[in-house]
Amino acid sequence: MQVTLRIRRFNPEQDQQPYWGEYTLDNVEPNDRVLELLHRVKWEQDGTLTFRRSCAHGVCGSDGMRINGVNRLACKVLVNALGTGDHVQIQIEPLLGLKVIKDLVVDMEPFFEHYRAVMPYFMNDDPVPEDGRERLQSPEDRALFDDTTKCILCACCTTACPSFWANEVYVGPAAIVQAHRFIFDSRDKAAAERLQILAEPEGVWRCRTIFNCTPACPREIEVTRAIGEVKLAIRRGVDHQ
Repeated sequence: MQVTLRIRRFNPEQDQQPYWGEYTLDNVEPNDRVLELLHRVKWEQDGTLTFRRSCAHGVCGSDGMRINGVNRLACKVLVNALGTGDHVQIQIEPLLGLKVIKDLVVDMEPFFEHYRAVMPYFMNDDPVPEDGRERLQSPEDRALFDDTTKCILCACCTTACPSFWANEVYVGPAAIVQAHRFIFDSRDKAAAERLQILAEPEGVWRCRTIFNCTPACPREIEVTRAIGEVKLAIRRGVDHQ
């Protein structure tokens, strides 16, 4: 199989505007991943191509990018999911809504600033149990937030959100997902503070329930549902508080 990659290129140190670079690869297998194709371009054709990657197993979240118009992890997308036949064309762009540092690398600091704003860590100052065991939790209580523990902070959901494109101050889906994980944890004691943060104008109410975030998530988190549950918690509170 032959594959043509059309990659959005931009080096702010020398380019006035972004441009499209096209690279043709031969002897591609249908089960090759897009990340492998990017490696081939960088190692065999153009060493200046810049992109992030690390674990290559869909866990680190570093290689999030737009592939054929959809936010995905390059290490998880197979060529045969993007086309069949003797020749396949694949278009690759950086994530939208974040400043491009170079080529497919975007500035993640605004994204992580929103993440830090929701206090994404366990908070409980109560004395530890006398028997020295960990704070126990029922399977039913764990199930309330189990889905949102799967977030890998790849930014695919947030940068698929039109509300975030229009207003970068919006905290974004990923930060809300992270807050959800602790708000509904029966062992945590800071749900009220997180809900207050998310009740601000740039919090959950900026969500317009467009649902772009849910299909963009490579971990299949029900992002829109989590956002809806946080909205209800702001209005009704949560039982364990």
